Amino acid sequence: MSFFEALQSEKWASNEVEDAFPDALREPILRKVQFSTISRIDNLVDRVYEEFRDDFYPGEDVTVTLDNGDRMSGLIREKTKFPELYRNDGTMERKSFARYFVGILHQPDEEALVDEEHITRDRSTFTKQKLRSFIKNTVTREAWTGAPWTVKPDIADIYRINTQIPPELTQEAQAAQKKANGSFKRGEYDGTILDFFSPMNQLPRLKPKGGKKQNSLEATHLQNVQFAEYQRALAGNPAFGRVGPQGRLGQLPPFPSDHPGYLMTNGHPIIAAKGHPPAPRPPPPKYPIEDLELRPERNNSHRPALRYLSGDVPAFCYPKKAGFDGISMESVGSLLETWNTLNVYCEVFQLDSFTFDDYIEALQLTTDTLRCELLIEIHCAILKKLVNDVNDKNGQVQVSLPQLPEPDSDGTGSTPGDSKVPTPTPEPEKPPARSTRSSLAKTEAAELKEADKVSLNSAGEPKYHRAPEIDRSTRGYDWKARCRKRDFSDGKWIVIIVGLINQLSGNPRLKLSCDDVLSKLAPLDKEATPETAISQYIQTDINTRVRILQMLCTLCLETKVIRTYMEDCNTTMTDYRKDRIEVQRTRKAFIEELRLLHDERKALQPDSNPPSPPPELAEIDDSKMEVDGEEEEVDEDVNMETEDEEPHQGRSLRRANDRAAQRKKKQEEEKERKERIRAEKAKKPSKEEKRLEKVLKKIEDIKEKIKECEEEVATIENDLREADCPRTRCLGKDRFWNRYYWLERNAMPYAGLPDSSTADAGFANGCIWVQGPDDLERQGFIELSQQENGQYHRAFGMSVPERKMREEGPTHVFTARQWAFYEDADDLDELIAWLDVRGVREIKLRKELQAQREKITAHMKKREEYLADKEDSKSESSEPVKRVSTRNRSHEEPSGSQHRCFKWKNLTALKELGHLHSTKPPLTGRAAAKAKKAAAATIVEEEPEGRQTRATNRKGKPLTRQGSRYSF
Repeated sequence: MSFFEALQSEKWASNEVEDAFPDALREPILRKVQFSTISRIDNLVDRVYEEFRDDFYPGEDVTVTLDNGDRMSGLIREKTKFPELYRNDGTMERKSFARYFVGILHQPDEEALVDEEHITRDRSTFTKQKLRSFIKNTVTREAWTGAPWTVKPDIADIYRINTQIPPELTQEAQAAQKKANGSFKRGEYDGTILDFFSPMNQLPRLKPKGGKKQNSLEATHLQNVQFAEYQRALAGNPAFGRVGPQGRLGQLPPFPSDHPGYLMTNGHPIIAAKGHPPAPRPPPPKYPIEDLELRPERNNSHRPALRYLSGDVPAFCYPKKAGFDGISMESVGSLLETWNTLNVYCEVFQLDSFTFDDYIEALQLTTDTLRCELLIEIHCAILKKLVNDVNDKNGQVQVSLPQLPEPDSDGTGSTPGDSKVPTPTPEPEKPPARSTRSSLAKTEAAELKEADKVSLNSAGEPKYHRAPEIDRSTRGYDWKARCRKRDFSDGKWIVIIVGLINQLSGNPRLKLSCDDVLSKLAPLDKEATPETAISQYIQTDINTRVRILQMLCTLCLETKVIRTYMEDCNTTMTDYRKDRIEVQRTRKAFIEELRLLHDERKALQPDSNPPSPPPELAEIDDSKMEVDGEEEEVDEDVNMETEDEEPHQGRSLRRANDRAAQRKKKQEEEKERKERIRAEKAKKPSKEEKRLEKVLKKIEDIKEKIKECEEEVATIENDLREADCPRTRCLGKDRFWNRYYWLERNAMPYAGLPDSSTADAGFANGCIWVQGPDDLERQGFIELSQQENGQYHRAFGMSVPERKMREEGPTHVFTARQWAFYEDADDLDELIAWLDVRGVREIKLRKELQAQREKITAHMKKREEYLADKEDSKSESSEPVKRVSTRNRSHEEPSGSQHRCFKWKNLTALKELGHLHSTKPPLTGRAAAKAKKAAAATIVEEEPEGRQTRATNRKGKPLTRQGSRYSF
């Protein structure tokens, strides 16, 4: 949905809300809300709802309850409101009430005079949700604290509501009032006796230095200083003083010096001046807050270093390990996008899931002697979804494509040998006898002009490739016809891609990208044949190949089969949610039943008789005691043996006999204790014990059922995650708006399909991917204006870009087109520790990382083992082998065993289709019979040695299914 479609949808929804709200309540509610200073809209809605819930207005449809209990529908015609009355002593005599004349519907001649207790509204007409939507659509509020709500001007004109804000509610008046409340006005007490208490004349409080006792001299000095301050205060306030009989101020007696700690003047204590009251401390921030408003840490901690897949790292970045030199930074996002699309919709494409490392390795292959099934099957599976089979709806194209221009009249659609009609070249002019510099320059300019004419097409536009000629190299057999007939073998799928991209170049938005790709697959300096396209593709790098796959995947998302799959997933998710609700209800019922059983158990098992340990614990205690006894015997026997080795006196022999008797006594006591326990177990239990045992058994059964419900909920949650294919969710964002992705979390099993050919790898991607901030986020939150940067620098001592460079360490991503990743479990733990839970974004990211930490680290370790095995296999294959004579042996092609991607097989296609995407389906009916007959004719009868000769290919090798599987 585009922006304008979303805007139109919001307008329609707003109109629906306005139409559903009662007309009679609109004007009184708007007049009530106008100039209201309740800041939160939730509190405003609650206040208005409580006031208008039992208040009705003319024109409303209501239900009238008559005295006999009958309920009738009516329409309020008139309303009379009576105010409350008070007695002379101030007590209330009568509450306010209202009476209504209600016209009864379907009875136009009858009216009822009722009060609010006999009238009710339909519950669906006036609800908090509708009231909230109505208020949000009709009123607005300025962005400053204490701003009043005002009705929108166009709506205020309809109901003739005054929109002039009262002077006391303006922003200037509110600011002046706050300033007046925060401090005293100078001269407030001028001319009165209270002027002594004004802030300008209050005496300072002089406190003795704490922790040290004053002596008499210090106390006297303090008294004199305070008395001098007091006299200065009196001099500034002549109204506060005694007038003597001669009309002049009388002198006050000095302080009494005999009580230094008790300062009195004229029998009254001195009023110590406090000055202005200290400004209250701002309340502590309520976390979480905006991440960049948190004060930077001073411990020089930074984010763990990132790893780059590309060798083209951003500026000012110093990674520990270098990436691949052949991969550009702009291709990393395309690699992740295409890999994610192919694995999420692998069931639609009928592909086995594959790891990200195998995917990169397959796209990097450049040798033409190897045949990679993963690379071929991906392209063929996508092409089959773009164009139907010739027997399926006549090979209809499933996507909308731009129209190609008419073929040129210069023989574009002819055979490769006659692709262009040769024109006779004029004989070169003889150079003049005497050449000058000007004549040579003219000749060179003419030659360049002729060369430019050659690279122009019939429309006069520059020509960058020969893709149209390759696509129409066979008359009447373009890329659509090839794709309908599934002519993918021997690299023909590359020819189909050339024709498809050539048609996509008719879209002005894609023309530059398509021309760039086609200039590499069908260059002007090569012959326009299918073999040229195949050989050129083999020589292309991974960046061009991933651009081709990105175009194909983008087209596939427009097909009907993908859209149908997404709709089916949405339906499946709805069913899963319903199942989850049912399981949660069942679990809740089990929990309530468990609570009742626990109450019953407590009643049957009073606190005075604590429960006996379970039989298992009793057996553990018995076995422990037996082992302890045996250890004691062993120790004593060892002691006896060591004592017997040396000559002993008679006393030591008697002590040995005593120990033996003591040991025998312990064994008898232990035997009696065990017999007593067995007798207690064999005793017949009472009714209460039987009932308690049943309750305990029920408790265990209910616990097992609750555990099963929780496991079922977890399974449903995982199914919901795997079915959520329309969107790719990120784990969260950090303080600098970098996005973190764990791609296995989105609409796929964590380790790929369990029945895929590479399921033993145990992972799908195995990395946490970090994407830089979007352009809007970067320009709005990181790259601030000069004024905003100055404010931030004054507050935190650095700008936001400086903070980013400092706190992210030596590696960064600056834009959304730059990607990096974490592949080590230790780095993940350091990242979790680096995130600050006081920030609104990082607290969510940290929560997600901690919730998925075990799964992420497990797959990271699997990937590490997988890549380690790959390195071992490469080292083994690179070891020198013993020289063997090959004089009489045919040349063997190099094996691809050193490449891990060659172990991938498309078992899904073999199981569902019976063949690979790159091979044609097996023949049926008469065609199969003819093929079988032709194959039988090629078999030679028995040779003299008793052997049969098998069918061979051009090289003389026998044909096998394995060879057909890996052929282009």
